[in-house]
Amino acid sequence: MASKGSAALEAMIEEATVDTDDHDDERAGLFNMIEEHLAVPFTTTVLGVEVTVRKIELAANSIVAVCARGHHRQKIDLLDLPLPTPAPDGAGWIDAYRHWAGR
Repeated sequence: MASKGSAALEAMIEEATVDTDDHDDERAGLFNMIEEHLAVPFTTTVLGVEVTVRKIELAANSIVAVCARGHHRQKIDLLDLPLPTPAPDGAGWIDAYRHWAGR
């Protein structure tokens, strides 16, 4: 999936944060959209190792991907998670979150 343009990302952010009061509420609104639209599980490569993104969680100050490889689990900030090519359905919401976060 090609990255969406700034205007499209801004529209997505507006949709996710329309009834929010502060930064934490905005992040929660974006998390809800990611959780609703992102097709999980999907595989990606982190530091040269293939992992499966099992789910997305809202953490204290970020949104994280819960990655698995065998019996091992690790949470990786969604801002730092490399996406596969092609990106999973709904990955545009990750682009919107990254845009909102200034990444």
